[in-house]
Amino acid sequence: MYDQAIKYVDKLIEKEIILRPQSTLEMKPSAYNPIIKYLCNNGQTEKEETLFRQLMKKGVQDPIALNHLIHGHSKQGTPELAFEIMKIMSRKGAPREAHSYKKLIGSLLKKGEPADAKTALDSMIEDGHLPDSSLFRSVMESLFEDGRVQTASRVMKSMVEKGVNDNMDLVAKILEALLMRGHVEEVLDRIEMLINSSCPIDLDSLLSVLCEKGKTIAALKLLDFGLERDCKIDFSSYDKVLDALLAAGKTLNAYSILCKIMEKGGVTDWSSRDELIRSLIQEGNTKQADILSRMIAGGDKAHANKKGKKQEHDFAPV
Repeated sequence: MYDQAIKYVDKLIEKEIILRPQSTLEMKPSAYNPIIKYLCNNGQTEKEETLFRQLMKKGVQDPIALNHLIHGHSKQGTPELAFEIMKIMSRKGAPREAHSYKKLIGSLLKKGEPADAKTALDSMIEDGHLPDSSLFRSVMESLFEDGRVQTASRVMKSMVEKGVNDNMDLVAKILEALLMRGHVEEVLDRIEMLINSSCPIDLDSLLSVLCEKGKTIAALKLLDFGLERDCKIDFSSYDKVLDALLAAGKTLNAYSILCKIMEKGGVTDWSSRDELIRSLIQEGNTKQADILSRMIAGGDKAHANKKGKKQEHDFAPV
């Protein structure tokens, strides 16, 4: 059946019968859509497009046929042609299916065009479609592997804003890469968004990596951010940041964040606290050294009193 139909299509195209001024031929969607779909599914999208462009010149604007075209070009590895069809549909206000976008994005990624895939993903969202978790991940991963970390971060932002709270392992990699490149404020903005969206975020892991890589100021800003928002941070992370700051000679930064940790009820038994006080004094920051000494003494006293009361309670007569 389709063989005969294809021969008929070949004749229509070759002789441009549809475009003849005197032609009375009128093809209805029920006639051309099945053959268009067949051609697209069988590697003959170019022929199908030639036919449909002739129909378009006669005023036909069938979104079903156009979506078939997108599928066909995407399947045949010519996503740039599918993109052109998307633009035509946009100009004509024709609805574009979510499935068409998914096919196009997949084809672009397969061809190694993550930036264009991101553009198609943005258009998909603008058209009111919600990409699924796996599609977001595919685009983010491709951008990340291509070194486009900030672009991957923007896709991540769109994903979370749309209520898709998966792929947190990839989110962590993107945040870490941004921090390594010095985009600290962007990371803090993204973490704020993740917190507000109830997404799990492991600050301890990020702080550990920053300290290991010698990114002390980034670690300081991230820890300060976490303290301000009462994020869950392990005591060992406090020690890592303080040790890194002290080792880098950033004594005033270490003093400042230690005071904030103590004000928030954090640890006062940091092993290098006495070394920090000595360093502050050696650098002429005696006022800060005195304040810190008083805070530590007060903290130790409070801790001892608390411990004593607990022991009293433990051994109280029954």
